[in-house]
Amino acid sequence: MKILLLCWRDTTHPQGGGSERYLERVGEYLAAQGHEVTYRTAKHTDAPRRSQRGGVRFERAGGKFSVYLAAPLSIWRNRPDVVVDTQNGIPFFARLFTRKPVVLLTHHCHKEQWPVAGPVIGRLGWFLESQVAPRVYRGARYVTVSQASKRDLVALGVRADDIEIVENGVDPVPAHTPMLHDDHRTHLVTLSRLVPHKRIEEAIDAVATMDNVVLDIIGSGWWEDELRAYAKGRGDVVFHGHVSEPYKHALLERAELHLLPSRKEGWGIAVIEAAQHGVPTVAYASAGGVADSIRDRVTGRLVADGEDFAAVARETLERRGAMAQAAKRWAQGFSWEETGRKFARVIAVLWSS
Repeated sequence: MKILLLCWRDTTHPQGGGSERYLERVGEYLAAQGHEVTYRTAKHTDAPRRSQRGGVRFERAGGKFSVYLAAPLSIWRNRPDVVVDTQNGIPFFARLFTRKPVVLLTHHCHKEQWPVAGPVIGRLGWFLESQVAPRVYRGARYVTVSQASKRDLVALGVRADDIEIVENGVDPVPAHTPMLHDDHRTHLVTLSRLVPHKRIEEAIDAVATMDNVVLDIIGSGWWEDELRAYAKGRGDVVFHGHVSEPYKHALLERAELHLLPSRKEGWGIAVIEAAQHGVPTVAYASAGGVADSIRDRVTGRLVADGEDFAAVARETLERRGAMAQAAKRWAQGFSWEETGRKFARVIAVLWSS
């Protein structure tokens, strides 16, 4: 079967994140099952127009917005049997350009993120996501990653029976990770793209209320300069930028607590990556998918409305030992193999119907 994956970025993109990793791992699983898989995405600095990785052929064309205009050409040229259209805010509207089955993959709704794009683009984007997309994809098969995201889609008018939940997997911890210097201080960590809706400022504020505590910020993004300026004079904060997988896991292994004050998450791969090391996560219950990836008061804490994020972080840090083993056991239940198997089943049913 020829399968075309449409996504505005891939993991080689400087702003690529968990949703891109999800689609790549699904693509790799499908390719390993003998399917011909093409991943169509935007070009970026130093990225080749075409490349091959994990059995998946990558095609890159267009920029932040024009990648959407280039997608129909890819559909017509590749002539796929099935298209997976990723909705990161807005979809590629692939259903308008092919009569073949289309799966719409959406990690979460973006109502809370659209204002960052400015008043005009923000209103247009939310209109396309909340009003146009549900009509274009009426009756199509949706895939999302959590019960919270499914509820958001249903609120937009998508039929619950049309939505399949296929949770995120997680990569195994590398066999070899570097040994970090023991500075005899308590380390907290945040693993995230550095963009406004992740609200890293609240993690910085939380650490500023603690003694002898360091916040390790792992990740990069266009909001980094603002965060560096904000962090000055607010405790001990270290920006590591984009790091290798072994070094990322070394930082997680050293950490006592993972802080995720994001406004919205479809699932939160970073939650499970931290849990692999017995590190609990503190996140807002209102963020959506984290209510599925965190077992409240067992593998981490969900901050309720009216609770103070910093206070809950301090309380969880004191109880970290009781949560560590539960977090590790929880993480063992997730794998990309299982994610790929479930996604492949969705495609197989769609193709045979």
